[in-house]
Amino acid sequence: MKLPALAASLMIAFAPQAQAQTQAGIAAPWSAPAKPFVWENATVYFLLTDRFNNGNPANDLAYGRKKDAAVLRGYMGGDLAGITAKIKEGYFTDLGVTAIWITPPVEQIHAATDEGTGKSYGFHGYWARDFTAIDANLGTEADLRTLVDTAHAAGIRVLLDVVLNHTGPVTPTDPVWPADWVRTGPTCTYKDARTTMDCTLVKNLPDILTGSDKAVGLPPQLAEKWKKEGRYEREVKELDDFFKRTGYPRAPRYYLMKWHADWVRKYGFDGFRADTVKHTEPGLWKELKTVSSAAFEEWKRANPAKKLDDTPFYMTAEVYGYALQHGHAYDLGGMTADYPAEGFDSLINFAMKSDAKESYEKLFSSYSQALHGPMKDSSVLNYLSSHDDGAPYDAMRERPYESANKLLLAPGAAQVYYGDETARLLKVDGAEGDATLRSFMNWDELASNAQRGLNRVADVREHWAKLGRFRQAHPSVGAGVHQMIQHYPYVFKRTYETKDVTDRVVVALGLPVDKPAAVPVTGVFMDGQTVRDWYSGKTAVVKGGKVQFDARNPVVLIGM
Repeated sequence: MKLPALAASLMIAFAPQAQAQTQAGIAAPWSAPAKPFVWENATVYFLLTDRFNNGNPANDLAYGRKKDAAVLRGYMGGDLAGITAKIKEGYFTDLGVTAIWITPPVEQIHAATDEGTGKSYGFHGYWARDFTAIDANLGTEADLRTLVDTAHAAGIRVLLDVVLNHTGPVTPTDPVWPADWVRTGPTCTYKDARTTMDCTLVKNLPDILTGSDKAVGLPPQLAEKWKKEGRYEREVKELDDFFKRTGYPRAPRYYLMKWHADWVRKYGFDGFRADTVKHTEPGLWKELKTVSSAAFEEWKRANPAKKLDDTPFYMTAEVYGYALQHGHAYDLGGMTADYPAEGFDSLINFAMKSDAKESYEKLFSSYSQALHGPMKDSSVLNYLSSHDDGAPYDAMRERPYESANKLLLAPGAAQVYYGDETARLLKVDGAEGDATLRSFMNWDELASNAQRGLNRVADVREHWAKLGRFRQAHPSVGAGVHQMIQHYPYVFKRTYETKDVTDRVVVALGLPVDKPAAVPVTGVFMDGQTVRDWYSGKTAVVKGGKVQFDARNPVVLIGM
């Protein structure tokens, strides 16, 4: 049988993903064939490793840490092995996830500190003690390698969260780094660029001198630690080789670039999520991109059987407060930064949570116009809830279906924060500050299909999964051009075209559920074509410019 050109091109593009999932031993759902991957359509699952899944209870407390923290501010047992277990179970595959973003796995300060919200440990990964070692609470180097390899075998990419702005807080057992490495004051006031960069984010969070070109030696405590671990000579030789090869001065930021690129070179991370970007000099990120891209290519050459494809190294930026409407000009106060020009492929879109209060059409059309207009050479990573945003879109999870529709069907890449898909509550009694956003993943509620308001957890998750698999299979959903077809019931189309791939979909939302509804598809699918509703799994033939499926759902997701 002769295939249409579109079908043939998609089959060719889809083949690598299908092969990867088969090799991983993970059965893809009926609705998840492989697809051409583009970061502009990525579904990125963001999780706090310590709060996701406990795969090895033996490593729950390391370095003398105790269970004496304030509510949700201590280690709770999640680890790298726990993530790997869920990859092997097919949890992410079933959700249509194309990339997993893990919090920094580097060794954290050993003791606890109190920033005013209760005794806290570095469970989140943003309080580094040694940027070159894995925190024992999370696992081992073997655990991390297994995680990345297992994800790649399942066709899933892995993003590493990186911090170049600061070390961890100072405690009696975690001494401050030397004065030529960090500043300990003043505290940022955020009035302009200088009071955003040349300062500490909060009290007792030493700020790395990323703007300095002065050569510095290793922090004494780090050199001593490496000697005790028997790796001092090796680490120093690698640093010597790096500085000789690159010609960079031995300034603090270049040590950090070398250390972070090593994670890519050793394990094959596909990209970085860069933390606290606006608190550093914009230009350093382009340098990090250069160093890390070289490390990624080196890893791919050394591991040809493990690489997914030839997609370049990816970086997305956390510029706190950035909105899609800022485009290429983010005002820092007396200085405007064009972050896409500084090595970033996308920026996290902090405005999505407020923009989501608008109608579907206003949200979708405005995003499409921006992404295919002023931002056509870049993209955004949309989110509705996150680990440090105290004003999520739906903290009490009263509108989980609407949240899924708006996040997963909006133009741009999507960041699913762990538990978005299971209606994990974002307000916890007794937790202060951002701790309330970081409860342990609600696996028990998912298993029992617990009641959450008017909904049930497993039912909510299945809705997210259906949209996620549709998105995974169709790059037009996030990367395509949006156009409304009719107001009510609301129907729109997305079109994605490159020299290699053409993809078109039609989506209907708010359909009546008391009877099957005909959906207009003129200009997208031709009469006589058989199309699939990826929500119900049913197929139908287009007649008179419309298609009607034998299903009664408020959502229809139409594609080939």
